[in-house]
Amino acid sequence: RNEYIARLCSFPLLILDDGCLRCILCGLPDLHLLYNGGFFMGLRSSPLAYTILPSSAGGLGLFQSFDEWIEFERRLREKYKSGYVPSEVFLAVRRKDDFVVGMIDFRHPLSDFLKNFGGNIGYSVRPSERRKGYASEMLELVLPFCRVFGESKILVTCDKENVASQRTIIKNGGVMENEIVDTVGLSKSGIIQRFWISI
Repeated sequence: RNEYIARLCSFPLLILDDGCLRCILCGLPDLHLLYNGGFFMGLRSSPLAYTILPSSAGGLGLFQSFDEWIEFERRLREKYKSGYVPSEVFLAVRRKDDFVVGMIDFRHPLSDFLKNFGGNIGYSVRPSERRKGYASEMLELVLPFCRVFGESKILVTCDKENVASQRTIIKNGGVMENEIVDTVGLSKSGIIQRFWISI
């Protein structure tokens, strides 16, 4: 599979690199290439990262083909119209073996739904690679990128029961504003925590 990552890195839109992990900004052709290479098999996001809304990349792990995902995106755009929010999609690639450990996307601007429930950023880590600090590293790498779009603070949300995600957010400077009742059924606990990170 290294050939796919090598091709992706040959003409990248952007690579954020800390020496151990690379977050590679992907365009649609890149995602198509990687989908065909099987990189999204076994990669599942938390419901907050993909479920209904204007998040784009998180749903990639749910579909059998790239075309299915594109059709899903088209339906979202049609359904939510001006409420549809595009995102910048980054693959998190471990440098030592070119293994895709996760993905993270930056959604902007915030729609009403994202202000309440989804936030600016959604991320997921491959189940086999969890509890290794990758989520925190991915978030740390992407936060400076968000400033390019004029953001001074970023909203990140998580399920109240998702202790690992809470730690990831707090480690990156997240300050909890409040907890809200999940009226849209995205969380297991029924409560969503909303954190702001100043950048």
